[in-house]
Amino acid sequence: MTTRPVRIALAVALLAGAAACSSSGGGDPLAAKSSAPATSGGPSSPAGGAAGGTVVVGSANFPENVLLASIYSQALQAKGVKVEEKFNIGSREVLYGQLQSGALTVLPEYNGALLGYLDAKSTATGKDAVNAELKAKLPAGLAILDSAAAEDKDSLTVTQETADKLGVKSIADLAGKAQDLVVGGPPEFKSRREQQFKDVYGLTFKEWKPTGDTTANALKDGGIQLGNVFTTDPKIVQLKLVSLDDPKNVFSAQNVTPLVNTAGLGEAGTAALNAVSAKLDTAGLTALMKRVAIDKEDPSAVAKSWLKSANLG
Repeated sequence: MTTRPVRIALAVALLAGAAACSSSGGGDPLAAKSSAPATSGGPSSPAGGAAGGTVVVGSANFPENVLLASIYSQALQAKGVKVEEKFNIGSREVLYGQLQSGALTVLPEYNGALLGYLDAKSTATGKDAVNAELKAKLPAGLAILDSAAAEDKDSLTVTQETADKLGVKSIADLAGKAQDLVVGGPPEFKSRREQQFKDVYGLTFKEWKPTGDTTANALKDGGIQLGNVFTTDPKIVQLKLVSLDDPKNVFSAQNVTPLVNTAGLGEAGTAALNAVSAKLDTAGLTALMKRVAIDKEDPSAVAKSWLKSANLG
């Protein structure tokens, strides 16, 4: 996204959880794209955990990923798993290599962005299709666990007032209305998405405005009616905005998904992380990110309170 120094820029538009707006905490996250890693071979020195050793939980260096890693860490510890935390490491390139080597055992990932890193030519967009390709393309020794419903992805977002006035809940509902609506987002949003909206949903908008970092505020102020906002941007909660459903997957799935070194994680750890995924949804993660990014609460404390409320810690 335009406000974070590290962001995905996928080669294929359908995979780009890319054309983003401002966000103090949300947004696809892990790093700028580089050449894809090798897809064979496995970890050279597993990090333990499977036989009672230590599970090493890592994270990228942005608030949402740190929060998710803290949730994973504390969920594992609640099940008696010995954990070491290595947060704020950096980009996907570094993190992926450390998972392959066994220096890390667990990492919060985003399935669409991870697939784009492994295969920039993939056109999978829905969660099931993305995960099926990931399972086929991850090297021996690495695996994804269950994906959460929670997604940190591009969206078309509106105010609650606009949603009620137009009677819309999804992008498909904009048919017959789009020609009267102004869309805001980063400067590249129009070039990346205009044709897709025409081809996939049959929509032509009245105007496209480059609102950049001010997109969420421009929605609230009425300067635009639709905005490209990441689904876990805490401003969605703060400003009472609504992200429209995307039933035809113009925006690729970006489900929060544990990426693990299988040699370092036992059955108890796997079950603990899958239990987190079963209860973490986008609205919940967005509310947690408001506490971290806007209210400035400690991510570890926020993670602890969520796990307690979900009966997981």
